[in-house]
Amino acid sequence: MKNIILLAAMAMMLHGCRPKENEYDATGVFEATETTVYAEQSGALMTFYVEEGDVISNGKEVGLIDTTQLWLKIQQTEATRSVYESQKPELEKQIAATRQQLAKAKQDRQRYKELVADGAAPSKMLDDASSQVEVLQRQLDAQISSLSVSTNALNKQMEATNVQADQLRDQLRKCHILTPTKGTVLEKYVEKGEFVATGKPLFKMADTAEMFLRAYVTSAQLKDIKVGQKATVYADYGNGEKREYQGKVTWISSRSEFTPKTILTNDERADLVYAVKVAIKGDGYVKIGMYGEVIF
Repeated sequence: MKNIILLAAMAMMLHGCRPKENEYDATGVFEATETTVYAEQSGALMTFYVEEGDVISNGKEVGLIDTTQLWLKIQQTEATRSVYESQKPELEKQIAATRQQLAKAKQDRQRYKELVADGAAPSKMLDDASSQVEVLQRQLDAQISSLSVSTNALNKQMEATNVQADQLRDQLRKCHILTPTKGTVLEKYVEKGEFVATGKPLFKMADTAEMFLRAYVTSAQLKDIKVGQKATVYADYGNGEKREYQGKVTWISSRSEFTPKTILTNDERADLVYAVKVAIKGDGYVKIGMYGEVIF
């Protein structure tokens, strides 16, 4: 009888030691949208106001790359444009003499025309006057054409210098290092005074105000999950300490993948799982890489 009681007690103890059914539907780690800021120009880093952990607003200037050479090139380009501007011919002044001669020739032609009509002058004088008008008219047209070509060429050269100046101003603008989005600085790669080349990473930041849990579910669970669905998310701080958040499914992977080694699923036999993103509002407690659980 004692043996029976002992066996029954041991059976109850073993049953009590069995792990409880998972209280979550999926597990994963918390992530945030990360952005790496790169240098868009080459030069010495004159100022750089970035420290790891800083919370920076969108569009804030956090550094400046040396602009001296670009500024000098802009001044040179603008001086070249002024030279082209000064070389443009003053059309009306340069053709004024010819225009006056033409007007005088037309008056003479009209006078000879009246004299010939009255028989007071030979027709040859009218022919000579008409010929003089034609010569002066062609001379005036040639001058206008030549001066117009010269003016157009100088205008094109001025347009080219304007484009060059705009390119330099764009490069000058890119010397000012601006944050492309709001977020928290995760890593800093350079220091003030260093020479940076175009394309060199300067710092990495992440929008920690909008966090999401990347969890993994099996195909059996997938049929009950859809984008926009509400979910309860738990951030695990260890030693049984958890913080609850309200979340929403924002993305479901369209292809399966092998279960990551750090992920647990309800079906331990599942080899292929689907990634799911559940978005939550960051409160400063949830950190990137922290372990989390979700109930759909």
